[in-house]
Amino acid sequence: MQRYELPPERLRCRCDGSMYSFDTTAEIPPLKGFVEQVRPVRAIRFGLDITSPGYNIYVSGLTGTGKTTVIKHFLEEIASSMPTPDDWCYVYNFRDPNCPTVLNLPAGSARMFKYDMDDLVQHLTSEIPKAFESKEYEKSMNALIQENQERQQSLYNALAETARGKGFAIELSKMGVSLIPIIHGKNITAEQYEVLDEGTKKEIEKRRAELQQDINAFLRQVRDVNRESRDRVNELNRRVGLYVVGTRIEAIREQFISILNVAAYLDDVRDHILSNLDDFTEDGQKQESSGPRIKIEPPEDPYLKYRVNIVVDNTDLKGAPVIIETNPTYHNMFGRMERRAQLGTLLTDFTMIRAGACVRANGGFLVVNAHDVLLNFGVWETLKRMVKNNEIRIEDLGEQYGVVPVAGMRPSPMPVKVKVIMIGTQWIYHMLFMMDEDFRKIFKVKADFDYEMDRNENALQGYAAFISSRCYDEGLLHFDPSAVAQVVEYGARLVDDQQKLSARFSDVADIVREASFWARQDGSNAVAAAHVKKAVEEKHYRSNLVEERIQQLINEGTLVVEISGSRVGQVNGLAVIDLGDIRFGKPSRITVKTFMGKSGVVDIEREAKMSGKIYDKGVLILSGFLGARYAQNMPLSLSSSTCFEQSYEGVDGDSASSTELYALLSSLADVPLTQGIAVTGSVDQHGKVQPIGGVNQKIEGFFDICKAKGLTGSQGVMIPAQNEKNLMLREDVIGAVKAGSFHIYSVGTVDEGIEILSGLPAGVRVNGSYPEGTINYLVEKRLKEFAEGLKKFGAPPPAAGDKKPDSD
Repeated sequence: MQRYELPPERLRCRCDGSMYSFDTTAEIPPLKGFVEQVRPVRAIRFGLDITSPGYNIYVSGLTGTGKTTVIKHFLEEIASSMPTPDDWCYVYNFRDPNCPTVLNLPAGSARMFKYDMDDLVQHLTSEIPKAFESKEYEKSMNALIQENQERQQSLYNALAETARGKGFAIELSKMGVSLIPIIHGKNITAEQYEVLDEGTKKEIEKRRAELQQDINAFLRQVRDVNRESRDRVNELNRRVGLYVVGTRIEAIREQFISILNVAAYLDDVRDHILSNLDDFTEDGQKQESSGPRIKIEPPEDPYLKYRVNIVVDNTDLKGAPVIIETNPTYHNMFGRMERRAQLGTLLTDFTMIRAGACVRANGGFLVVNAHDVLLNFGVWETLKRMVKNNEIRIEDLGEQYGVVPVAGMRPSPMPVKVKVIMIGTQWIYHMLFMMDEDFRKIFKVKADFDYEMDRNENALQGYAAFISSRCYDEGLLHFDPSAVAQVVEYGARLVDDQQKLSARFSDVADIVREASFWARQDGSNAVAAAHVKKAVEEKHYRSNLVEERIQQLINEGTLVVEISGSRVGQVNGLAVIDLGDIRFGKPSRITVKTFMGKSGVVDIEREAKMSGKIYDKGVLILSGFLGARYAQNMPLSLSSSTCFEQSYEGVDGDSASSTELYALLSSLADVPLTQGIAVTGSVDQHGKVQPIGGVNQKIEGFFDICKAKGLTGSQGVMIPAQNEKNLMLREDVIGAVKAGSFHIYSVGTVDEGIEILSGLPAGVRVNGSYPEGTINYLVEKRLKEFAEGLKKFGAPPPAAGDKKPDSD
């Protein structure tokens, strides 16, 4: 057994604090950025530098591996050297009020443009009334009115003269033009007209009909004169308004002369103002407020149309924007149209359009969490549409998915160019890749962060720099070399690997903070190795209530685990219970009973449907091993029952398959196995023991049971040889190994393992048979007995009249 036993120095890879040349981490510069992982960093650099469409980045990896930190570092570096994108604003669309117009201006210009437009409105509200109250305007208006009156009077005089020549007088009223007959030089009344004889009446009506054409011509001429007069008045008003408006708008135009869309918008503003000058005059406002309708709602702002709604203001931005959206709801991502309640109605206008993260990130980078994006309704599909079309529409989500179409604003789409970085898990990446054909087209770069990193010089120095940065940033006590070395060992323990370190720096940072706390409690000026150990122990203690309860049940005998003596067909197997914040090992008795039959290896967990697929696979491998080794020249005539004793929950994983095989061989050979040695490891059909996970927790779990019941010196754990590099055991376990009271065995095959457990040689087949007294010999012998017995009991009875065989 000694040749399989591991010495204490191979049970933990220690970090020598003397490799560090500082007294405390205060002497070394803090980590700038992150402890670099080559593969994902290379992918992120490529994804950020390439400008071709579709090369957005999906960053995958476990939480705490530094994904967000790396992204922030690179984006800050790259974005600062990029040009600052334009400002964006929405303005009123004078051609289609329901479709506000989007304008882009150079960074910092939108604020100036908004100020100029507000100043324009303020200027016009004071200057336009003054212009229309001036003496020059009054004189010109009076001249036009007088001219209009003179022309109408001239037309009236001509009509009156013609009517008088035909015996009529002209009378104008609101009802139109009236012809009054003249008899004997006097106008007659209606009563006088009625008493005239019929001949006179017919004569008068005949002359009246002849004058009707002249009256119609008069009315047309009056309308033409009035229309011409109105046009001249409008032209006068336009000239006066243009004198006031034109100069101010031209001053604004000169500032933005190179921006075509702004120039076109200013033309529309000028034309609209000149067509609605009454909005700026006191008379027009009084007329509006004193209209015949009773308005119960507040009056509409007549100057709202000339406002500017800035949705993206990059005045203070240096370089490209970097937007990290932590709550990617639909409205937070793509913007919204706010509404105000008014008398039970929700009203909105273009000044209430608000930008989302995608708009603010225009020209730069947008960072989102994949899980949150998929969780929020409508976000994923809209995000894909934005990336594919390079434009974004600020829409109401309720209108999109409403049953009845509702009339509302439809702001003009905004062209966008955004590099999207989505952070998520490997599972989400593969699901989207397989199920969404658009995903692979728009996220062509994958940056996969590993949860572990090679344990080399750079990593060791990186750990020290990381600790220094945490101490500086959070005001923690600095670490001496021994404490740094202990944190390194903790990093190796997190990944259960002597050649690796954990890249989940959030977990490492927690230990750094807690070790600093215990050092302050101890009154120390710096954190030492003892404080790190204290932090690790306390962190474990806060979470190991369930582990202690299970150990208590085992110590009391409620859960039966035998750790001394020998038993046939019984071995202590080891499982790992993972509760998220803690993992610990739990020993379990595995028993096997064998007997004659054809059922093969029957597992009770499998038959009771308490096992997983991987566990079932491990059990089925046992039949392949038995058949390959022992049933080449005879049928495998065997029935066996395998059971995890006192198992009340489901089991999965194949790490107990070698344990079950040892118990099966013990039962067939009728050879007892020592109960002081627990076993873990899977097995293949060739009988090779394969590595498993959680080896440290399994060893420590069995050690704690043995320690509680009393170490005898013959107890230990047998592990696969490939798991030697995963050993990062606790100091108390290593101390027990040094003292010879506990042992760790490493095996590569089932034959090596059965020799340790039984104390007998496994045996190697020579000339077609195994040596007597070996485990394989005894197993093969028992299987032959089963085959012969099954053949004997399974033979048909002799027919009547057949000769009985001789008794001798």
